Amino acid sequence: MTEFLDLENQDSVRMPWNVLPGTKSDAANCLIPISAVYTPLKPLPAATPLLPYSPLRCRNCRSVINPFSIVDFSSVNKIWICCFCLNRNHFPPHYQSISDQSMPAELFPQYTTIEYETTAPHENSGQGVGGNVFLFVVDTCVIEEELGFLKSALLQVLGMVPENCLIGLISFGTYVHVHELGFGQIPKVHVFKGTKEVTKDQLLEQMGFFAKRPRPTTGVIAGARDGLSPESISRFLLPASDCEFVLNSILEELQRDPWPVPSDQRAARCTGTALSLAAHLLGVCVPGSGARIMAFLGGPSTEGSGAIVSKNLSEPIRSHKDLDKDSAPHYHKAVKFYEGLSRQLVHQGHVLDVFACALDQVGVAELKTAVEKTGGLVVLAESFGHSVFKESVRRVFQSDQDLGLSSNGIFEISCSKDMKIQGIIGPCASLDKKGPLCSETAIGQGNTTAWKLCGLDKTTSLCLIFDVIKKESPDVLAQSENNQFYFQFLTYYQHGSGQMRLRATTFSRRWVAGPGSKEGLISGFDQEAAAVVMARQVSLKMETEAEFDPIRWLDKSLIHICSRYGEYQKDSPSSFSLSPRLSIFPQFMFNLRRSQFVQVFNNSPDETAYFRMILNRENVANSVVMIQPSLISYSFHSGPEPALLDVASIAADKILLLDSYFTIVVFHGSTVAQWRKAGYHELPEHQAFAQLLQAPRDEADAIMRERFPVPRLVICDQHGSQARFLLAKLNPSATYNSDAPVAPGGDILFTDDVSFEVFLDHLQRLAVQ
Repeated sequence: MTEFLDLENQDSVRMPWNVLPGTKSDAANCLIPISAVYTPLKPLPAATPLLPYSPLRCRNCRSVINPFSIVDFSSVNKIWICCFCLNRNHFPPHYQSISDQSMPAELFPQYTTIEYETTAPHENSGQGVGGNVFLFVVDTCVIEEELGFLKSALLQVLGMVPENCLIGLISFGTYVHVHELGFGQIPKVHVFKGTKEVTKDQLLEQMGFFAKRPRPTTGVIAGARDGLSPESISRFLLPASDCEFVLNSILEELQRDPWPVPSDQRAARCTGTALSLAAHLLGVCVPGSGARIMAFLGGPSTEGSGAIVSKNLSEPIRSHKDLDKDSAPHYHKAVKFYEGLSRQLVHQGHVLDVFACALDQVGVAELKTAVEKTGGLVVLAESFGHSVFKESVRRVFQSDQDLGLSSNGIFEISCSKDMKIQGIIGPCASLDKKGPLCSETAIGQGNTTAWKLCGLDKTTSLCLIFDVIKKESPDVLAQSENNQFYFQFLTYYQHGSGQMRLRATTFSRRWVAGPGSKEGLISGFDQEAAAVVMARQVSLKMETEAEFDPIRWLDKSLIHICSRYGEYQKDSPSSFSLSPRLSIFPQFMFNLRRSQFVQVFNNSPDETAYFRMILNRENVANSVVMIQPSLISYSFHSGPEPALLDVASIAADKILLLDSYFTIVVFHGSTVAQWRKAGYHELPEHQAFAQLLQAPRDEADAIMRERFPVPRLVICDQHGSQARFLLAKLNPSATYNSDAPVAPGGDILFTDDVSFEVFLDHLQRLAVQ
């Protein structure tokens, strides 16, 4: 694994196949597609310089000069040859002094990933927005207690927002209230009816943007550059330093929605209308600048566009069963509305973040398309008072453990002519830039070689899926001469400081074809990356393909891979063995089959959408923890050590720490729990026991500090009700109907699920047929 981690540290890329199949038929036989999980803004090593100039680009294919370019220093006019299209390019005059002794940084072999600071033509769009724009959209149809929690969280956040960031506020219930922050004398609000669609023109008119100056007769109204006065914009969006007092007083006096709610009905909540108005307001005032709509939702939308359920409590909110049977009356209409909203936000370059805090569903499943295509953040919690929400919203604005929020990204790909790009699974939107590199088959956001990333941060990771188009197997001579496929990923984005930057990552991978290629492919197999690509693929297929059976698809893929790359004698299961490069892959697939991404039973559509959105934006290391949680055991006999994710790991005198990414469980064995209840850890002679209890808590805190969204912490005892969070993730090697005796202090699971041993047994039998 270490060499794959080293490659990731250098280029932020993880690929399932690090030695690539050379022909179309070989690639089809691999089953796991040729793909890469790329983290565009992963922090670079400290030694990497930031280059204060624009990059040199190939005249023909527009790729950026890189360490793989061939440079001819000997000719009078120095020349570099592009490694993608082999075009010869002249260096401009200011590069004429270079030689093989003094090269520019972008040609150093260790800087295959490097960043340029470019001055962009649209750098000062908006009103010279140095910082971001945050538009808070607050749901007031919640009980007093919840509103209190939300107000205190927002008041705390306001103190952390950088002074040059612009802030706006919209609150909504039955009606939508757009607060005019620039009018300090009395609170002034523009009210819109929740059931009515409002267009951009109606918004401009009703909110008096042209009260003091005539409206331009032609052209599009877009910010201070096109038709609006800075004064009219600053009525609604003000720098944090100017509006802190007004905002604090508005928030402190914010009341819950005053409209009475009959006891047999839900509150009238117009989430869709409020978000649509927020998008229009930003589109009119600050198009093209890094702006985020931060929606704080406390229940299901019941009015206007985007409603997910009617007001009658007799109608339940849609479940997975309803979606499968197509009996969710509001679902498709709401999804269509949010798809329209996502197109508008992508066009404007703005982000939608959702903080959904309610025991009921709020409609995250419908909102998913708008959040994902704009690269927004999503947090799902039970209440605005829950630590998951409070800590996560604080993390967004914390400066010391910065998420690295950046905006307005454009992502482009170049690759060798024998490769084509099928698409990206991840938080981005296609820019429909067709070209010779587009494959006929599209996966995820496909049919393009450029994508828009409205919002991205340090861990945002895209899964790129490629296709080999070379038909014939080349002769051995040609293969030995030119056996590299080259890839280049360009990310053009606005850094948190307001500068425009371009990050270029260029890397190559060797390809093999013909006899003997199997060993080469196995030697470059990264099983963690492969499991993550399979998880993203299966999630996408479950959402887009009707009648898709995920378990059957995963099983068939796994059997095919094992029979192709395993060592065995035909029809002899006992002779089956897998290379160490592949040995953990079946275990990943076993846990993926049981994970919340595939098993939607006992999860609401909102939860499933939430889990998949996070899976689709996280890097390989984090995604692996979601698929196969990590388990650490603490006891008196030894220090913390990794334990098998198995019910056999439970013992009365151990503490287990389970990290399943969304939840962290500290599980005390029955003896440890009894000692703790007896208060032994408070006695001076039992200092060692106090340290044993504290160690997993410290580790859990360290994990929670690093992660976004902040995970839920569960502290439980063996045989307690909360122990289910741990038991649900363990391999059921001992169940209520297994014959083997249970170790004293151990546990059994009440389940009919197959254990990993049985799964492996069946896999070996089927693979050798």
